Amino acid sequence: MKRKDILTAIGIFVGITVVFLGIYSNGGLGGMTTFLDVASILIVLGGLLGALLVNFGFRDLRLTFKIFKETFNQNDHDLRTLIDTFVTLSEKARREGLLALESEIENVDDPFIKKGILLAIDGIEPEVIQDIMNAEIAAMEERHDKGRTILVKAGDYAPAWGMIGTLIGLVLMLNNLQNPETIGPSMAVALLTTFYGTLLANLIFIPMSGKLENKTDEEVFLKQIIIEGIIGVQSGQNPNILKEKLSAFLSDEQKRKVEEEAMEQEVAGETVNEV
Repeated sequence: MKRKDILTAIGIFVGITVVFLGIYSNGGLGGMTTFLDVASILIVLGGLLGALLVNFGFRDLRLTFKIFKETFNQNDHDLRTLIDTFVTLSEKARREGLLALESEIENVDDPFIKKGILLAIDGIEPEVIQDIMNAEIAAMEERHDKGRTILVKAGDYAPAWGMIGTLIGLVLMLNNLQNPETIGPSMAVALLTTFYGTLLANLIFIPMSGKLENKTDEEVFLKQIIIEGIIGVQSGQNPNILKEKLSAFLSDEQKRKVEEEAMEQEVAGETVNEV
């Protein structure tokens, strides 16, 4: 299940706002217009697009918009809920057998969990299940790495094309040195391409690639927990032992919440017994 990751949008908004406020506080509206130059924008964006077309195939570049969209989404995984799911599956498997899980997994939304449970129901050896599911994790990492590489390369190319635009501006300026009054404005325009390229790289492309890397690490971590849970269910582990084993993956804060909930349930049970 995915939900919107508003931090990406907030981060971009804050970065652009700070830049604009810095420009406005020193030059007002006039300063804002000074930082707008169509030729510089075309050089940076056009050069960036050309470099990406040379570096990647069309099939890879078609994923660009999907990659951008992914940075604005966040996987909504509750590890405690995941652990409870495997405890429930383990209890049913020990009570009724693995075949009884066929009806239970219809309520599971995660396809990775479904695949693992179906492999367990089919009687596949635990080592083989681990190999199959680890291969799927490796394939997922490869797909994510390819998408992230596009953003990394864009972060490399954008400042470089900004510098190329600056060099173009400097050449044109030096070619017109007979008019000293144009040197200052020409130099300012020449530097704008470096400004655009650096801003795109350090506010958009590089941070987004970093976010995708973090999301991949989180997803790999989650899938490793799922593999442990599936092997535990297949091997018929005691549900309490399986819960303790999977709880080792929880953070200290999550463990405290689990303990608090367990204490509340225990107190509630004692109260009912007293009544």
